[in-house]
Amino acid sequence: MKAPKNRRVFVIGYAAVTPLGKTFSDTWERAVKGEAGFRKVTRCQVDSLCHVVGEIPDWDPLDLDFVDAKEAYNWNADVVLLTAAVCRDALRHAGLEMDKKTGPRTACLMGSALNGTDAFRTAMDHYIHQGPLKVSPYLLPNLCANLPSGKAGMLLGFTGPIFSPQGACASGNHAVGIGARMIRDGDCDFVIAGGAEACILPEIIHGFENMNATIKILPGDRAYEDPTQASRPFSADRKGFVLSEGAGALVLAAEETLAAHGLTPRAEVLGVGWTSDAFHFTRPNEKTVVRAIAEAIADAGLQPEDIQYINAHGTSTPRGDKTEIDCLRQVFGPYLKKVPVSSNKSQLGHTLGATAAIEAALSIEAMTRHMILPTVNHIPDPELEDVDVVPNAVRRESYHLFLSNAFGFGGTNCCVVFRGV
Repeated sequence: MKAPKNRRVFVIGYAAVTPLGKTFSDTWERAVKGEAGFRKVTRCQVDSLCHVVGEIPDWDPLDLDFVDAKEAYNWNADVVLLTAAVCRDALRHAGLEMDKKTGPRTACLMGSALNGTDAFRTAMDHYIHQGPLKVSPYLLPNLCANLPSGKAGMLLGFTGPIFSPQGACASGNHAVGIGARMIRDGDCDFVIAGGAEACILPEIIHGFENMNATIKILPGDRAYEDPTQASRPFSADRKGFVLSEGAGALVLAAEETLAAHGLTPRAEVLGVGWTSDAFHFTRPNEKTVVRAIAEAIADAGLQPEDIQYINAHGTSTPRGDKTEIDCLRQVFGPYLKKVPVSSNKSQLGHTLGATAAIEAALSIEAMTRHMILPTVNHIPDPELEDVDVVPNAVRRESYHLFLSNAFGFGGTNCCVVFRGV
């Protein structure tokens, strides 16, 4: 193998499709207002107490200018066309054109926790009610984890490596970490890294409900009358996460490509830490979570006291939120009291494999604007009162180093340190 080039890696653009909006700008505009994108489910019918979700407003693949009725019918895993759309938007935001020079040097790593579950559901319905000949010949391509990145390549013209980092809810950070390593070592010059999820389906809603992961909303709960209050990370009355759909993509670039292509750096990928728990499929292992956080900071060549903001995983589960704060206490010690720690999931819910990429994009945008997005819907928890969770309102603050946490089912942890430019 060739020796690594040890190149610096920069974020030059990003895009997102979220419960707050079909574009990053729409999402950002509502995020800074402190709004939350939750409502009672409309994508399907469920008899569930976990009926509040985060849906992309008015999402319809046929609204995309590169999709016609035949395309939408064949590619009926929404994650495929959602990925293509967010990758296109991210390249546009970066100002990076795909041509004979850049296309072969561009990779695409888009992760997903559940992949084409909706396409499989449709196929099973056709199989049961109409017979085996009605199962779509596009079913297997719709289920292939690498296909969304491949479809994006067909649309956009890049021919570098494509695959799907399968890190459950940490997939987006895994994509950024692997992509940064690939650029650092010289395997490619550009990487589209992130994740996408189209998970608002009856079986998925009930599955999370039955494992007591998502919030059950009963009369008397403050989200019963106002669904936007369902996700409340670090709050005294948190009861589970809100299941959401969405996509996020960051465009990464090698330092020497910036001037050559007239690209603008927005942040630097400074450090990555990743571990696995070997403990339980949903309950985190504090020792390995602490190690992931500490190794990300060490990989960045920093000390914990150098971190100026933490974008928390913060899902709004009783155990998960407390465990994350306990792990941060172990890494940061008394200094944690001085570091703002907020969770975008209070506004977006949990977009599973897409969440880390969306949160990184929002945090980079906020850093460039000297802002910290809040943890909305917050009611203080006495057990967590030593932590500044940026409650309920955007904060104006200048900083240039932040940590992004992401942890997933199966015991997978990936943390990334970003630096402003």
